Amino acid sequence: MKIGELARRSGVKVETLRYYEREGLLPEPERSDGNYRVYRDAHAERLDFIRHCRALDMTLDEIRALLVCQDHPEHPCEDADALIEAHLGHVEQRIVQLSRLKAELEGLRQRCAGHGTAGECGILNELAQPVGDVSDGGNAGVHVGGAHPRR
Repeated sequence: MKIGELARRSGVKVETLRYYEREGLLPEPERSDGNYRVYRDAHAERLDFIRHCRALDMTLDEIRALLVCQDHPEHPCEDADALIEAHLGHVEQRIVQLSRLKAELEGLRQRCAGHGTAGECGILNELAQPVGDVSDGGNAGVHVGGAHPRR
């Protein structure tokens, strides 16, 4: 199949497929006589694996490591298990960070009843204040990765 066909079949953009190829996540496909990329079912299966990993918010490096494990089925699965254990730790850290972020946002929301003018808005006035020193262990101004929906 051609790249557009694989993109439609898998639900990813053509640019994403090319990116995964450049990153070494997808093997380079054969080329047709007209120099078009020719993908096989194995590419679609690998892409499904990558998409599943991305849905679990894994980094490309984590996916790359899991693909090495998958490409060597005769090896013990310790590496895959250790990677998932480490990723779970990262997720647990993010949950703590997101809980703090939620509390901050709820506090911010309580500063405004939504009935006054923008000049009187407690939310806007609070956001206009300098961000506290993040070196003191506080959470102010710390962006939590993965908190925004993917577009």
